[in-house]
Amino acid sequence: MEDAIRIKRLGRVEYQPTWQAMRDFTAQRDIDTPDELWLLEHPPVFTLGMAGKPEHLLTDIGIPVIGIDRGGQITYHGPGQVVLYLLIDLKRRGFGIKELVRRMEQAIIDLLAEYAIPAQRQPGAPGVYVDGEKIAALGLRVKNGRTYHGLSLNVAMDLTPYQAINPCGYAGMPVTQLSNLGARVTPQQAGEALLSRLISLLEA
Repeated sequence: MEDAIRIKRLGRVEYQPTWQAMRDFTAQRDIDTPDELWLLEHPPVFTLGMAGKPEHLLTDIGIPVIGIDRGGQITYHGPGQVVLYLLIDLKRRGFGIKELVRRMEQAIIDLLAEYAIPAQRQPGAPGVYVDGEKIAALGLRVKNGRTYHGLSLNVAMDLTPYQAINPCGYAGMPVTQLSNLGARVTPQQAGEALLSRLISLLEA
């Protein structure tokens, strides 16, 4: 069995084919398939989870809305946001989905600490927050003990589209990003740093 994690740096890619590629990878993998982390950005898109309520899209601003197969409500992806997809065999790694979420959140919290930004979890609301403002979103799907989808971290992006939704289903939920908090870092730099921290926690 292969425990090493393979990294794919995909650049800026359209949402729909990337989602399909995650599903295909998960359907075709076996007990010896190495886990993968995909680092990327998406063009502007809203994604709506399986139990997502359409009314959380408040205004049609011309950005596509795609219903997908992860948990959670509606969120936004766009340029300047780091997206990391986790294609992980939980059975092989020996921990469950709650522990995976905890490690994902911890990797983000540890990264923000490097920029002297104190970040927190919020009970019952997966993700990472700074002074009550959401800076990172999480959403996963598990099939046969194997995950896909992952996390997004706002780095240096146009936050305006968030005004058209109730982020993750929370009316009035404020959002923030690293650039608003004084961190001088590009999405590429933040993505690589987050990747490093996440790998360390997944292999711990």
